[in-house]
Amino acid sequence: MSIRNIAIIAHVDHGKTTLVDELLKQSGSFRENQRVAERVMDSGDIEKERGITILAKATSVEWKGTRINIVDTPGHADFGGEVERILSMVDGAIVLVDSSEGPMPQTKFVVGKALKVGLKPIVAINKIDRPDGRHEEVLNEVFDLFANLDATDEQLDFPILYGSGRNGWMNVNPEGPQDQGMAPLLDLVLKHVPEPTVGEGPFRMIGTILEANPFLGRIITGRVHSGSIKPNQAVKVLGQDGKLIETGRVSKILAFRGIERQPIEEAQAGDIVAIAGLTKGTVADTFCDPSVTEALKAQPIDPPTVTMSFIVNDSPLAGTEGDKVTSRVIRDRLFKEAEGNVALKIEESGDKDSFFVSGRGELQLAVLIETMRREGFELAVSRPRVVMHKDEETGQMLEPVEEVVIDVDEEHSGIVVQKMSERKAEMVELRPSGGNRVRLVFFAPTRGLIGYQSELLTDTRGTAIMNRLFHEYQPYKGEIGGRVNGVLLSNESGEAVAYALFNLEDRGPMVIDAGDKVYAGMIVGIHTRDNDLEVNVLKGKKLTNIRAAGKDEAVRLTPPIKMTLERALSWIQDDELVEVTPKSIRLRKLYLDSNDRKRFEKQRSAGAA
Repeated sequence: MSIRNIAIIAHVDHGKTTLVDELLKQSGSFRENQRVAERVMDSGDIEKERGITILAKATSVEWKGTRINIVDTPGHADFGGEVERILSMVDGAIVLVDSSEGPMPQTKFVVGKALKVGLKPIVAINKIDRPDGRHEEVLNEVFDLFANLDATDEQLDFPILYGSGRNGWMNVNPEGPQDQGMAPLLDLVLKHVPEPTVGEGPFRMIGTILEANPFLGRIITGRVHSGSIKPNQAVKVLGQDGKLIETGRVSKILAFRGIERQPIEEAQAGDIVAIAGLTKGTVADTFCDPSVTEALKAQPIDPPTVTMSFIVNDSPLAGTEGDKVTSRVIRDRLFKEAEGNVALKIEESGDKDSFFVSGRGELQLAVLIETMRREGFELAVSRPRVVMHKDEETGQMLEPVEEVVIDVDEEHSGIVVQKMSERKAEMVELRPSGGNRVRLVFFAPTRGLIGYQSELLTDTRGTAIMNRLFHEYQPYKGEIGGRVNGVLLSNESGEAVAYALFNLEDRGPMVIDAGDKVYAGMIVGIHTRDNDLEVNVLKGKKLTNIRAAGKDEAVRLTPPIKMTLERALSWIQDDELVEVTPKSIRLRKLYLDSNDRKRFEKQRSAGAA
């Protein structure tokens, strides 16, 4: 059976996972009466809730006697490390663009890499039925984007389809007909995408996607570059430098058939398969026959740019809401995560009670924390910090800088420019982007962007769209102003009382509600001034035997500020932690005892001096 390997490239929320659903349905991968979840390719709960694809996944459809392997790529830059390696597995790409939003920064990021490796794209303009669709201008924008990314004349001569993934059709004409379904797209893939090129010689394959399976151990997915592989065959793993990492036997070979992965007896060159049985080989390594001496050239793994401390929860409420609280279980879980997620780096600290977890962005780390709390873990996490590099030649400190693209209504552009310049960002472009909206492009240090997303939405009344991409390491840009308010701290343990919260409202907004459990050193509110203040939120109303008119009116509390995980991580300071449990997200000081805090402040002031 002949094979085609394609990737689907699109910006976040442009509909690629829904499109794959339709391709599977219409090619007969599902039975007529089979019940299938919406967006089958987003397998994790968090992927389904947030509507984002976090991990690349492969699937395959059969069409007119040809197997088409489809890889669904992540659109978020935090998971961008997956994208580059996937493109080395495929021979063609469907670039999916929203008929209203047009090509977005993430599209640019992935398309640029696809054009560089020589893939010939197929452009599919999706959501053609949107009332604010503008497919002709979007097509011109796609052409300009390809031209700016130095596409060859052959790549610029791309075929175009229009349609609606949700309604299950694609056609050469924007008006349809719609009754052919996805057939025009599948036919175009067979005609436009070349068969995979295969190398000469024995079995060789580059690891592209890594995952940990409870039954089979490490499973590594990749495209077979040359030769063939059978179960129980001896293989060795070579690193990018050509050094031997391990030798072993392949216990199982799994191939993608529809949404299922099925064991097969032999994998041929050109097919995308997953192999199990090796314990150390990872992404970007070469899996090969024992006779092979040279490693295949692979895309290196992006360096992490953000790091956080994961600490064993030592608050007075520890262990009351979760069942996984010890350092040993947290350690095992983090190292297990790192096995299947090459973008993460885990290091143990000296005291064994905390771990440094580094990743490619705060979203990636927030998704990990959210996954762990749902599994029953309790832990405390620190504010994200950027990973600095030292320049070998000059000895200068370098920090990660990102390209930030913000689409916003023109009336709000002034506040965005002001806030970004406060965060040491440098504006490189300002242009209209349809209607009364403008597109602002900045180069901004990563540490300045931590926590800016929620502030941006507040400043622009929820109308701005921000996208970020790692750009390069640049010299340190200097101090960036942080939070100006102090915090209100509980000075006792117990349950917060409405009467006490009501009397403290003039001190600042609260982050807890009446009836919430609190402990000494826990943050209960935001102080209106710049210093921290200890308050008593347990103080009830003194009862007397005299009843006066108006004394017993119900207390009306101002609703507290709800701290989501991402907001809490970006809001806390260096001497504060976020306590994460399956039921609660609490804010607290690193040192719960007020004397310890004073001692810590003294040491910090002495160190700064």
